[in-house]
Amino acid sequence: MTRINRGMALAAGLGTRMRPITNDRPKALVEVGGKALVDWALDRFAAAGVEDCAVNIHHFPERMRAHLERRIGAPAITVSDETGEVLETGGGVVKALPVLGDEPFFVSNIDAVWVDEGVRELDRMQAAWDPERMDVLLLLAPMARTLGFDGAGDVFLEPDGQVRFRGAAASAPYAFAGVHIVHPRILAGRTAERFSMMEIWKALEPDGRVHGIAMESFWMHVGDPGALQEAEARLKG
Repeated sequence: MTRINRGMALAAGLGTRMRPITNDRPKALVEVGGKALVDWALDRFAAAGVEDCAVNIHHFPERMRAHLERRIGAPAITVSDETGEVLETGGGVVKALPVLGDEPFFVSNIDAVWVDEGVRELDRMQAAWDPERMDVLLLLAPMARTLGFDGAGDVFLEPDGQVRFRGAAASAPYAFAGVHIVHPRILAGRTAERFSMMEIWKALEPDGRVHGIAMESFWMHVGDPGALQEAEARLKG
């Protein structure tokens, strides 16, 4: 199994769908199950062996810095400051590349919550990662085992693990679960400007370089107050 020791938590979003809760805090500090959303991501990284992590910040940056400074133990955190402009998923990762290095690394949204059932999902991802065959490995949630996701599904998963995006199809059986492994070679030459990682993924798809792995755990997308309440209830249950 390839050990991936660096990661990035995408925590710079405004959290507009989470209002009014985010009127006085960043979305990353909204708590579910007694833990801030950003800590769900960072604790998963630590359990998977990630030693160094970048966290981008924008909304209520001083509250974010104070929270991150209070954390104890792995991973070591470097703040990637986006207070001037939110760079979206792609630009945010490019800006943090000096921290992330030139080996594959994890990237995690902070609104993805789950409790591992059996083998840790990030360990399963590391076991499946093959840089010879793939540039990106997406963690995917079967639509029947999700909470808080109101879309029609994002992708199809082929028998060999390749991902095919939904495109014009009415629905797809898997949702992107907010975590992926990426090889930084696909970002060579890109600058830290606003763009989505989805642009990169869709460009790589025809060459079979985007793969996926289906989760075994139940996935919760905590993106608005209603989903937050549902997630709290499930975690208590």
